Amino acid sequence: MVYLLLLIGFALLIKGADYFVDGSAAIATLLRVSPLLVGLTIVAFGSGAPEATVSIIAALEGSTDVTVGNVVGSNIINTALVVGVTAVIFPLKVESATIKKEIPLAFLASIALLVLISDQSLQNATENLITRSDGIVFLLFFSIFLYYVIEAARNSRETLTEEVNTASQKPAWGKNILLALGGLLAIILGGYFVVESSTDIAIRFGMSETLVGLTIVAIGSSLPELVISIAAALKKQSQMALGNIVGSSIFNILFVLGVSSIITPLPVDPKIFFDVTVMIILTVVLFIYSRTEYEVGKLEGFIMSLVYIVYLVFIIIRN
Repeated sequence: MVYLLLLIGFALLIKGADYFVDGSAAIATLLRVSPLLVGLTIVAFGSGAPEATVSIIAALEGSTDVTVGNVVGSNIINTALVVGVTAVIFPLKVESATIKKEIPLAFLASIALLVLISDQSLQNATENLITRSDGIVFLLFFSIFLYYVIEAARNSRETLTEEVNTASQKPAWGKNILLALGGLLAIILGGYFVVESSTDIAIRFGMSETLVGLTIVAIGSSLPELVISIAAALKKQSQMALGNIVGSSIFNILFVLGVSSIITPLPVDPKIFFDVTVMIILTVVLFIYSRTEYEVGKLEGFIMSLVYIVYLVFIIIRN
């Protein structure tokens, strides 16, 4: 039954992502908003829903190692594997706004996480902890990010050169909203099935909570980002693909960890410092790659994917 749920979860993720990208791209056109901004918001938050669900449930159940490991592991997968595989399929075009603001903001969120978990080093505390106060700081950063995105969306709206017939616009709105919502529901449900079944299988093999969070849960909950980004790349919506990846990384740290730590303070496994450092380095590498002709190419994507495989092997051996 567990393996059957895993297969059903994959099927829901793949088909849901296809519908979700189609609906979201069409909504972006109707709203006269760039696909990049749709990727940073609707698509990123939608594909980040599995991470949020898993991390919040884990926090409520006291499995805090899974919560932190899931977020850090998911961001490493987003920045290395998702960017890498997507760029190999179709080179990712990068807008200058992404380079100047979104990727550095993802870097800032990663640095903030590193600082806020370093209680023993910075404050001589008895343990490293993401406290409720830290959670409030994360959510304040997240509100600033939302404000920036809303303002960017308002400023990027294009002036229509033709009047659109209201009667013909209504069916388009209804159809595309249903497509996006139906796809999102399938993604969340599929992500839930994949994470639950994968975790069950992993625990049977005697893996630690931190390793489960960094690998099985992170990979499972990052499948929506991977599937959506690949689907967007195949449809030549590369701006939406990159926006989804960067937006999800910001969402995971600022919102998911923010809400989870407010529910219950999150103890930090000392091993996670290495993983956070890897996450920061990968964000810097993405920034550097993005400046190369404003594109993440096939070779760069292959290198990023290879780096993730090496990292995955290392953490399995480490644990």
